[in-house]
This record gives sequence, structure tokens and C-alpha cells, in this order.
Amino acid sequence: MRSRYVLALLAVCVPCLTSAPAQPALNYLANNTVLIVRHAEKPAEGTGLTPMGEARAQLYAKYFQPFQEDGFSISVDCLYAGADSKKSVRPRLTLEPLSKASGLPLHLNVGTKDPEALVLELKTEAHGQHPLIAWRHGEIPALLTAFGIAPEKILPNGKWPDDVYDWVIVIVTGPDGHPVSAKLIHESRAVPAA
Repeated sequence: MRSRYVLALLAVCVPCLTSAPAQPALNYLANNTVLIVRHAEKPAEGTGLTPMGEARAQLYAKYFQPFQEDGFSISVDCLYAGADSKKSVRPRLTLEPLSKASGLPLHLNVGTKDPEALVLELKTEAHGQHPLIAWRHGEIPALLTAFGIAPEKILPNGKWPDDVYDWVIVIVTGPDGHPVSAKLIHESRAVPAA
């Protein structure tokens, strides 16, 4: 008799559990201000940085604490760099001094050939509201596309020029995690021109 009661109770309760509306997944990219830089200056050969690039990386430790440029004042609260490759460790080297100075961990698990994976990580994993990303310049247009931004609206001819290291892209997202604005800023305080 007791087993019939349990079965009847389950028959009533199980449909209630399965028909409950699903909670929407939390979008951690909502209401963010995302900063994107190219890695610092590279030598003609090798995987590292030039002395000028090393100087830029050291000065980024101050330049982004907080980032104050063109009306923005943003305290960077998480760091992402394109994963090391056989040809380059420059994105990591560019943000390592800032990581050490700020105590912020440097996330290095996504390669620059997979920008969609980085955007998905930003959407699905808690990270703060002001991420800074160091990326390889040839892959920045694809990263912008992954964020939902047409590269030609930000970059000249939709490309980051080979000889430019002193730009910051600022993306502001809305409550749904989609960009509401994006702009290109020329650094004025990081490293003097060569």
C-alpha cells in the first residue's frame, strides 16, 4: 500500500519538476567595458618582445591602473592574453608585468585563432566587468567579429596595421552582453613614440 502511495506521489510531482521554466543562463559579458590591445613591439626574429616592447609592457602596469583615456576611467579587473604559440609568446609577455603589479591572474587558455572561444568564455565564466585582452594584431578583426562588431567600423580597412602598437579598442556592452558602442583610442601616456 505504501509503495502505491509513493508511486502516485511521484506521478504527480515529476511532471511538475520537469515543466518548471528554465532559468536563463547568466551572461557575464553583460554591462562590461572590454579593452583590447595588440601585443607589444616584436623583433624581426624570435618569439619575444623588443626592448621597446618590454618597456611598453612595463608601462602598461601603470597605464591600465586605472585606464584613463578619452573620457574613460576604468579599473581593469581581469586579464586575458592569446595563448602562447611556437611563433609568439608576445601577448603573454605584454600583460605579465600588469598581472604581477596588480595581482590579477592572467588567463592564457584561448589561442588567437579561436576568438569565438574567448567571447564564449567571457559570456559563461565570471570575470569582473572590465577585462583587458592582449591579442595578435592579425587576429583582432576576427575577435571584433566574434564580439559582434564589424572590424571596418573600428579599424582602417578592417585591419590592424602591421606597424601600429599604440591603440586601444574600447567595447561597451549592454545588459544582454551585446556591444552598444566601440571605439578606437590612441594611447597617449603608455610609451613615447620611437
